Amino acid sequence: MHTLRAENLTKRFKISEKQRKALGLTERSKLAVDDISFTAHSGEIFGLLGPNGAGKTTTMRMLSTLIKPDSGNVFYDDRDVVSEGTSIRSQFAFLTTDLKLDMKSTANDMFDFFADLYHISQSDAVSRKEELFDTFGINSYADTKIAKLSQGMRQKVSIAISVIHKPNFVIFDEPTNGLDIIASREVRDYILKLKEEGKCVIVSTHLFDLVEKICDRAAMIVDGKIVKNDTIENLMDGSSLEDAFYAYYVKYKKGDR
Repeated sequence: MHTLRAENLTKRFKISEKQRKALGLTERSKLAVDDISFTAHSGEIFGLLGPNGAGKTTTMRMLSTLIKPDSGNVFYDDRDVVSEGTSIRSQFAFLTTDLKLDMKSTANDMFDFFADLYHISQSDAVSRKEELFDTFGINSYADTKIAKLSQGMRQKVSIAISVIHKPNFVIFDEPTNGLDIIASREVRDYILKLKEEGKCVIVSTHLFDLVEKICDRAAMIVDGKIVKNDTIENLMDGSSLEDAFYAYYVKYKKGDR
C-alpha cells in the first residue's frame, strides 16, 4: 500500500504593484495555499476540485517537488519531499497542461529520449512503447512532428511519456483541459486503468463531471484552503457535485467555517 500525504502545506508568492492593484490587495504577497492537508492511497483516485486561482496548480507543483512549500511537507510513503525531493522524483509522474513537447520532434523521438533518461532497457522501452502507443492510438502518428498533432493527441503523447517508468504515484493537473469529448474520454479511461493497476492517482480539476466519474474521494479548495474533504458520495449528499460545491463555497465565503 502506497500513500501520498500532504501535511499543512502553505505557499505564498510575492506580487508586483500592478498585480496588487488588479487583485485589490495591499500586501506585497499573496497566500496561494493556506495550511492544507490530505491523504491519497494506492488503488484510488483523489481529486482536488476548485475554481481557477484556488491554489490547485500550486499544490500540485509542491507535490511534484517543482516548488518547495514555505511550511508543511509532502510524504511519499514515509519519504519527505523537502529533504529527499531529488531521489523521490523517480517514484511519481507529473503531468500538467504547461508541459511542453519539442514541436520539431516526433512521438517516437520523445518517447525514446525519455526512456533513455529513465535508464529503461531497450527491450523494456520497446514493450512499454507498444503498450502505451496502442492504448492511446498513437501508432498512426508516431512519426508525425508534434507540431502537426492535434491538442488531444499531444496530451496523449504527454501522458504516455509521463508514465513511461511505471510510477507508483501519478499526479495530473487538469488532465482533460481543452480536450474534445473523445480525447477526454480516452484520458479519463486511462486514469481509471491506473487506479485498477493499484497506482495512487491525484487529479486536480475544475470539472465537476470528471470528479464525479473517476474520483473516490476529493477535497474542495477555495482561496487556497480546503473547505471540505470526503468521499464523493458524502460530498454530494444526494445532490449534484456542482450544487454541493456551490453550497460549501457560499458557506465559506460567508465565514461559516
